[in-house]
Amino acid sequence: MKTKAIISLFVLFAIVAGLVALTPAAFADHSEVTITPAPGSGAPGCEETAEGCYIPKEATVDVGGKVIFSNTDTAAHTFTAGTAADGPSGVFDSSLVIAGSSYEWTATTVGDFPYYCMVHPWMKGLIVVQEAGAEEHDDEHDDGMTEEHMDDASATGMLSDGTEVSVWTSTPTSGEKMEISVEFHGAEHVNHDIMVTQNSEEVLNDIGAHHHDGKGMHTTAPLSSSDPVEITITFQGYGIDDPKTGPIGEVVVFSNVVPEFGTIAMMILAVAIISIVAVTAKLRVIPRF
Repeated sequence: MKTKAIISLFVLFAIVAGLVALTPAAFADHSEVTITPAPGSGAPGCEETAEGCYIPKEATVDVGGKVIFSNTDTAAHTFTAGTAADGPSGVFDSSLVIAGSSYEWTATTVGDFPYYCMVHPWMKGLIVVQEAGAEEHDDEHDDGMTEEHMDDASATGMLSDGTEVSVWTSTPTSGEKMEISVEFHGAEHVNHDIMVTQNSEEVLNDIGAHHHDGKGMHTTAPLSSSDPVEITITFQGYGIDDPKTGPIGEVVVFSNVVPEFGTIAMMILAVAIISIVAVTAKLRVIPRF
């Protein structure tokens, strides 16, 4: 009886340990982020550096999270959603923030929001707003894909410039929404359209999607059946401002995509199996009394 209890406790501990080990790598808190202008950004030059004119130049925050624009520079700046080419988008605008002052904005919608300084238009930044608790991938971004997932794409295609395009999907289930992750491998600031149909019925038509690191998540309307779907991705160029580059207009079509078994579930199962084998092996060399 004692031996069985020890085995059970050991296996349970191994599974819990596996979950704990996975959690920090997969999820992170993005409830608040502070953005500051680069020192001396009131004069051109910061846009040529790796750090950019706003630090961090690409910031991630959860829906409902707070973005703090703190002007630690000696010059006054604005933090204005939009681009210098197209003007303010109206999502947020700090107006002029003098040195030593700050401005706060609460994110309410998932998406990528470029912004700039109206006084110094070479200053550009990007805010990525994600669902709270979204999975991490790469360094700090979240679009529903982990490093483990990248080797298990449901399907992969390619643009004429050599960029691989991969998709991951949840299982199509009648009455439920379907999640589709898209990755343009090694690409940044990707713009594309995505259309998903099931039995010729349109369940998603996202026009002008922008993914700053080439990875994004899309969700369909509730499906009418559990039949396979067809995913059509139309590439619309690289870049934030016009003109955009790349093979604009190229189309990649994925038909009858088969979802992969969840990576985290596989790892938990592996932990449990390894633990049982380890305990069993140990018991073979323990004398019985």
